[in-house]
Amino acid sequence: MTACPTGIAHTYMAAEKLTQAAEVLGHAIKVETQGSIGAENVLSDNDVRDADGVIIAADKDVDRSRFAGKRVLVVGVAEGIRHPGELIERVRTAPVYGGEDGGAGTVAGAAASAGTGGGKERSVGYKALMNGVSYMIPFVVVGGLLIAISLALGGHPQADGGLVIPDGSFWKHVNDIGVIGFTLMVPVLSGYIAYAIGDRPALVPGMIGGWIANTGALYGSKAGAGFIGAIVTGFLAGFLVVWIKKVRVPRFVQPIMPIIVIPIVATTALGLFFLYVIGRPISWVFTHLTGWLGGMTGSSAVLLGAILGLMIAFDMGGPVNKTAFLFGAGLIASGNQTVMGMCAAAIPVMPLGQGLATLLRRRLYSEQERETGMAALFMGLFGISEGAIPFAAARPAQVIPANMLGGAVAGALAGAAGVTDAVPHGGPIVAVLGAVGGVPVFFLAVVVGAVVTALTTVALVDLSERGKGRKGAPAGAAAAPAVTVAVAAGAGAGGPSGTAAATGSCTEAASVPAPAPSPAAGEGDEGGDGDEGRGDGAQAPADGHSVPSPSPEVLSGYLTARTVRTRLAAGEKEAAIREMAELAAGTGRVTDVAELVRVALAREAQGTTGLGEEIAVPHAKTDAVTAPVVCFARSAEGVEWGSPDGTKARLVFMIAVPEAAAGDEHLRILALLSRKLMDPDFRARLQGAEGTAEVLAVLAEIR
Repeated sequence: MTACPTGIAHTYMAAEKLTQAAEVLGHAIKVETQGSIGAENVLSDNDVRDADGVIIAADKDVDRSRFAGKRVLVVGVAEGIRHPGELIERVRTAPVYGGEDGGAGTVAGAAASAGTGGGKERSVGYKALMNGVSYMIPFVVVGGLLIAISLALGGHPQADGGLVIPDGSFWKHVNDIGVIGFTLMVPVLSGYIAYAIGDRPALVPGMIGGWIANTGALYGSKAGAGFIGAIVTGFLAGFLVVWIKKVRVPRFVQPIMPIIVIPIVATTALGLFFLYVIGRPISWVFTHLTGWLGGMTGSSAVLLGAILGLMIAFDMGGPVNKTAFLFGAGLIASGNQTVMGMCAAAIPVMPLGQGLATLLRRRLYSEQERETGMAALFMGLFGISEGAIPFAAARPAQVIPANMLGGAVAGALAGAAGVTDAVPHGGPIVAVLGAVGGVPVFFLAVVVGAVVTALTTVALVDLSERGKGRKGAPAGAAAAPAVTVAVAAGAGAGGPSGTAAATGSCTEAASVPAPAPSPAAGEGDEGGDGDEGRGDGAQAPADGHSVPSPSPEVLSGYLTARTVRTRLAAGEKEAAIREMAELAAGTGRVTDVAELVRVALAREAQGTTGLGEEIAVPHAKTDAVTAPVVCFARSAEGVEWGSPDGTKARLVFMIAVPEAAAGDEHLRILALLSRKLMDPDFRARLQGAEGTAEVLAVLAEIR
């Protein structure tokens, strides 16, 4: 099973390895795979009932409710590839999910059940946070864009420069719908963080806790705790539910525990804890920050602007942000509009800066993040700072400091120039409508602040990614797929896997490294690959003159003699991807090599496509290609690809498909390759094939 929408290769590799290991150990096994292509070989109720144990190799939360009462082992997907035999042995003594040991099937219980073998798995906190962010993003985008559109098309300018949507109008209703989306954003973040930790019983307490955190009036504060409060309540709810599950109760109570007892107890306890313990300090902070700011009104305008900018950018709708905003708004009535001017310049910096960052270094962001970045840019123009929340929630250590630095710069510049704002709102929209005094400097402050935020974010994210790369890519990386396996000792459960049959050449239960390249892999091509040279080989068929006619059809004709290179010149990953893209260009199906390289590198930024066993399968979905094309190249020295098992990639396949054909065809090719490449005999023959003709003959076995 998997909740990952971006990959499939690891899924089938783990499935093949587990199938092979089970055959060697004499166990019957059935493997269910789930990825972008959907669920395949689905485990039936009978399969689960007859199984002695369940292995879930996943790097993201999956639904384990149907495995209640079974021994469940939860590990990272790479463990299914590297140590399949060990997992099959370990699952026989794994804790029972939903039984007296509880929690084995939850994310929180995964660490305990995974033991030392799951050291490469993403942390519980990371997976839970990413789960919450992924569900929150649509609410941010929909709510923010509806509010911005309603203001742009239905707002009426006022004499003071403000913008008001008439009550009862069509655009007022659109605005109200957007406000609902924004209101739900924080509870959804909290609820799905909790869900990832404690499963379904944690969803209700997580969402209600998030609502309480965002509603300051419930605990005497003029501002709610915002998305930071939601993260806190999400984790509290999740771990509280995990703890309650461990409490032993009479058997007759067990059926109502997940639907009545746990949600009620957890919701009540968390709600009261927030109201009486966490909420009061938040109210105290709000009150004292307001008083402290009041004492600074006579100090340096630059210093005050920088402090207000820092506060505005810190929690984007939370108590610190609201303190600064309400402080500036309250002074408008007394005739002091400069403080609001400082706030107004800082308000749009966060969404504009984060949106700009996704444009400056696209490879650092996933496709969903880039789309969210475009929405954030639009929201920033209308002063909707919440557009940056998904980025801050996903990468708080990098994004929040960058936001604060940019906000401080914008606020300080506005303060130094005496920028004023006559309405309690910010962003370019208020300047366009005439509410801002000192418009040129206001726009300068916004632009400079946004650029500072973008550059700082890119630098910090890039530094973080490089640090991860030096430690080796995490198993499964951000978007790794997963496999769910039901294993029965001896014969009886399930039956043979629906995936490709295990090969008879597999002689060890655990993952076996690919055989070292034979001398032929690096030396047997002298007469056949002279055109590959060191750079422009993509413009001519690699070894085309030596291929007999007709050549075997490989992968529906997408891989041909033109797209085979038996000697990869590049020595590092980015150069290898560029060389493969140039090789693909020799088919005439690539219209923009640079764009193909960019998209492939962006996919690598999401998580390595190095699969282990000296294999890498970089892939790209882009309209830079007019039709699907598959390239293959061998590297004698190997290329460092961040593979889970630490091996260098010697067998490199590149898949490029146009957006319109990116669905099942893209995934079908990945699935076929992943399954076949798990056959060590196939890899050895592919490494040892002399010349393009022999390489194509071996590759033709992929069906």
